[in-house]
Amino acid sequence: MRHGLLPKTLHAETPSTHIDWETGTLSLLTEARDWPATDGRPRRAGISSFGISGTNAHVVIEEPPAGPRADRRPGASSGVLPWIITGKDQKAVREQAERLRGFVEARPELNTADIAYSLAAGRTLLDQGAAVLGDSRTALLKGLAALAASADGEQVAAVVGTRTARAGKVAFLFTGQGAQRLGMGRELYKSSPVFAKALDEVCRILDPLLVRPIKWVLFASETTADAALIDETAFTQAALFAVEVALFRLFEHYGVRPDYLLGHSLGEVTAAHLAGVLNLADACVLVAERGRLMQAAREDGAMAAIQATEDDVRASMLPYGEHRVAVAGVNGPRATVISGDEDAVEEIMAGWRAQGTPVKRLAVSHAFHSPHMDEILDEFRDIASELDFRAPEIPVVSNVTGVLATDEELTSPDYWVRHIRGAVRFHDGVRFLESEGVSEYLELGPDGVLTALAAACLSEEAGVLVPALRRDRSETETVAASLALLRMRGATPDWNKVFPGARNIELPTYAFQRDRYWLDGPDARPHVTGLGLDPALHPLLGAAVGLADRDTHVFTGSVSLRTHGWLAEHAVDGNILMPGTALVELAVRAGEQVGADRLDQLLLSAPLVLPARGGVQLQVVVGEADGAGRRAVEVYSRREREAGSGEGAWTLNAQGSLAPAGTVEGEGEGEVLAVWPPAGAQEVPLEGAYERLAE
Repeated sequence: MRHGLLPKTLHAETPSTHIDWETGTLSLLTEARDWPATDGRPRRAGISSFGISGTNAHVVIEEPPAGPRADRRPGASSGVLPWIITGKDQKAVREQAERLRGFVEARPELNTADIAYSLAAGRTLLDQGAAVLGDSRTALLKGLAALAASADGEQVAAVVGTRTARAGKVAFLFTGQGAQRLGMGRELYKSSPVFAKALDEVCRILDPLLVRPIKWVLFASETTADAALIDETAFTQAALFAVEVALFRLFEHYGVRPDYLLGHSLGEVTAAHLAGVLNLADACVLVAERGRLMQAAREDGAMAAIQATEDDVRASMLPYGEHRVAVAGVNGPRATVISGDEDAVEEIMAGWRAQGTPVKRLAVSHAFHSPHMDEILDEFRDIASELDFRAPEIPVVSNVTGVLATDEELTSPDYWVRHIRGAVRFHDGVRFLESEGVSEYLELGPDGVLTALAAACLSEEAGVLVPALRRDRSETETVAASLALLRMRGATPDWNKVFPGARNIELPTYAFQRDRYWLDGPDARPHVTGLGLDPALHPLLGAAVGLADRDTHVFTGSVSLRTHGWLAEHAVDGNILMPGTALVELAVRAGEQVGADRLDQLLLSAPLVLPARGGVQLQVVVGEADGAGRRAVEVYSRREREAGSGEGAWTLNAQGSLAPAGTVEGEGEGEVLAVWPPAGAQEVPLEGAYERLAE
């Protein structure tokens, strides 16, 4: 091939391939990959080289397979999927998991992505939620089984859960130097085209500003010289910036948007770019020059973390002077970082250690955010002055002040100079977010560094406080977990982009908790027929008996606060009374059973008082019928002993008369109310009726 027929720079979809045809620099493609083609049919491509200089390279492109690319296989998944389940309580969540497990096991043709889409996009959020994570049908079913068998509050592998009520706003946190790790973002780069495209775009602009391409360092093998560069400040900050920007673009693509941004040191530069303060080209310049200058500063410094308040730490620093050591960061109520001359830092650490306070020297090459940075500030100011700053489109919380950064601050080169030199007030920033109603926090970085720090800063537990990536964890799993947790807190991702090509399918309906809400007595009612009695079929009456020698009927029952707890609500002057309406109910029920279901009158003779302990026996006596079918009715009561025998004489509580329904009005009867309200009746107000009656 002639040089003129090749592009200046060729990138393949693998972290180890980069060919610069002007300089002759070449990295080898270690594996063949699908190469996109204009006709939509993939081709296999490989690049090989047997020289370091010149254009001695070969590109081999295979013939694509015949026919169109296969559609998604039934039951297959693409990466780790979340199956989100919510319920009224944890018991309902477990039952829902078991119901879904049985449903899916019986239908092997179902696509796992379709199930994930249907659960996420087609179900209402209830009070408790859990998400089962898995990269295969088998793993997801195993997770459902584990969730279904779990106890309340139990942690289950590959399952995340939270309360589902949306409590507040969302903040994205961006990690600073110290959180870096080799290979961060590698799995997402291979599995997510959106993440890979965003990372490639950052690297395209960053690479000319660095002595080595950033992906060479970021994705280097552990045993290579490039791997060691990940901990050199210039590459550390560039790599973190690239990964964090790509993570933000991925969640932005998924439709998850923040209300606030908060970074930590270098993380605030990332936040400023993503908020629109700097375009990508200017942000890359600021990141590259910041890292270069900070790495070029004096190397005789040290940094240490002390588990003590800022005020107490500052007091211990007074003998050394501000020109030797400074507070570099306030990461929590008792998490303060100092930075400066190595001997001063070591002596301060020794003093705190002698008091029993935990201290830790940080593995850094320079004393960042200290007087050691003074010698680079002028040059950094000159560089920043050449950049084009704009007002932010997303609110950014300042490391310098710990509150919302103003437009004037973010667009001033002097602010970014102070940002390098001053303390990182992360603790104040988190408390400010909490005061603004933020309850959901997503950390965009290689691990859960800021997640742990923020948890100690909050006065109340966050709704969601989760990192997008975790060390030694699958990156597609942690991203899926983050999306699931945010969804369960009320976020509304674009599920068509999270699960491209998935469709809504029919799934099992909700596992309703079919609880009874009727009041149950503690004791089962006896079978009175075996005692020669008839059942009364009423909650207040247990049995009925007709006397042998006359047309008289007696109905018996027993009431107490233990068996009829609702009676306790009717108290007068500290005494629990059977309501008058209950006595009416007893008389009417007795009349119904003997064919006289109309209550003509009922006079209350004495209150029926219920004791705090024990019960009261009842008798309702219905007398013989006269020629018109009318009957006298009397209600009696007496206190029962715990042993079961009666105590004292019976008390007549009420007496009246019953008549068959439809009885013709006769002498002694009241007016039959055929029309309601009665003719000529006037409505009177009832407000204060009880008070007037009491008077």
